[in-house]
Amino acid sequence: MNLILLQPEEVNDSRAVLTDERARHIRKVLKAAPGKELRIGLVDGPLGTGTVESVDSSSVGLRCAFELTDPPRPRVDLLLAMPRPKVLKRMWAQLAALGVGRIVLLRAEKVERYYFDSHVIEPDFYRKLLMEGLQQARCTHLPSVQIEPLFKPYVEDRLDADFSSHWKILADPSGHKPLNQLPKPDPEQRIVLAVGPEGGWTPYELEMLCGRGFELFSLGGRILRTDTATVGMLTHLAMI
Repeated sequence: MNLILLQPEEVNDSRAVLTDERARHIRKVLKAAPGKELRIGLVDGPLGTGTVESVDSSSVGLRCAFELTDPPRPRVDLLLAMPRPKVLKRMWAQLAALGVGRIVLLRAEKVERYYFDSHVIEPDFYRKLLMEGLQQARCTHLPSVQIEPLFKPYVEDRLDADFSSHWKILADPSGHKPLNQLPKPDPEQRIVLAVGPEGGWTPYELEMLCGRGFELFSLGGRILRTDTATVGMLTHLAMI
């Protein structure tokens, strides 16, 4: 845990009292005594410094001082065909750590319907994992999560509004160009990356997405799992 993240409602008059896993981490791992300064952040807000004021067996008190400006919002959004639940479970923290602004989980044709009944897409479950990723990466911007169990209505009716001015790129083995050969976006332009299921997008889905401005590219001849491919592409996009 490289950052102690606080909810806005936890800070009162520049002070916060923690009684959960964060307090245990401060006591047991950081071994912080009164006067110790810790890196803190406000969810969807600024970074700052928390000075330990009190430590006991059940709580830690912090005096909080935050920076005047928020860190920049992650530039990349993700349109992700719903992976198998056990795969998505291990992806949540990684997506937050790598810096994703919005995650849209979409049902592609090769995605099983029952995936959308899984507890891994319940906010109480994934929010904790997203927070873990943010604390690891020292980031405060919590990705928004959008569940879309129907491909055609979403793409036809809402996709353009969600990503109206984005640079849109689409990963699929049928692509002819690698990512680094696509024209680069404007420096301030947001990016949306579409990643299909492990069986790939169908020709109909590719046609629908490309018809709405997505540029098709390939990662080469290797067939990768969803989590491996997504992490690799997000890492590359972070350097654009």
